[in-house]
Amino acid sequence: MKKHFIHLTDFTSDEIWELLYLAKELKIKFNNKEEYKPFRDRSLAMIFAKPSARTRVSFETGFEWMGGNALFLGPNDIGIGKREAIKDISRLFSGYNDMMMARLFDHKHIVELAEYSEIPVINGLTDYNHPCQILADILTVWEHRKNLKDLKVVYLGDGNNIVHSWLQLACRLPLHFVCCNPLGFDPDDKTVKMVEDSKLSTYEPSHDPKSAVEGADVIYTDVWASMGQKEKADEREKIFANFQVTIDLLEKTGKETLFMHCLPAERGREVTDEVMESKNSIVFDEAENRMHAQNAVMVYLQKFYS
Repeated sequence: MKKHFIHLTDFTSDEIWELLYLAKELKIKFNNKEEYKPFRDRSLAMIFAKPSARTRVSFETGFEWMGGNALFLGPNDIGIGKREAIKDISRLFSGYNDMMMARLFDHKHIVELAEYSEIPVINGLTDYNHPCQILADILTVWEHRKNLKDLKVVYLGDGNNIVHSWLQLACRLPLHFVCCNPLGFDPDDKTVKMVEDSKLSTYEPSHDPKSAVEGADVIYTDVWASMGQKEKADEREKIFANFQVTIDLLEKTGKETLFMHCLPAERGREVTDEVMESKNSIVFDEAENRMHAQNAVMVYLQKFYS
């Protein structure tokens, strides 16, 4: 049976916990500089329609630590969905490589890439979701809180791909998720309905940051204008101004709240420099865990193709 990593909802709750425990195990091995080479003489094709330092370095470093060779293909190397049919690229790379990771704009492209692939395909990000990031996020929260019981996560900003992956995680692990955003910047209705239908977690929409953050275990934010939206940055800065994460807002939670950001952060916009540098910030633990979570995904998927 073929298995890919496209949506968190493609995995059961037990499988997600298996990935989290595996990520912790691999993190220990990596930090202890243990010899671990499950991908010796294997290759990973990394397709980037959207550039990202963190995604490239974390996948490349992780895969090479595990004995493999990671091949970078930027926007000028492969015009996915433009110069060549996606199903042709998928079949071609299946013949050359042992695994594919793609960071794309259009979500339909990653779905089609996986549909025609004979090797594991990992979603490194699309405009719809970002499952690698949220797997790393929940790993980081688990490390810091020691458990995920009665978890309240409050997201401030645009109801974007980060929100969609948190909502998909909420279909598999119980939590209370609040998306606090300006009017007109809500997450996808169908994804919200998935959480409601799961009856596992609760979803709360909000447009008032001060009331939304009460009792929050985690406050999370992202840039107000993502890649492909930068021409609207000034306009969005005015719309989102009241949704900035500040020390004052953190203090309104009534508890020791963790602060998270998927990076890159625009300090002084969605979050202040003071918050980024505060004891509440686990942003760089979160960024480090991208590699360990992704390593776990790659090791886990490989067993379906052995």
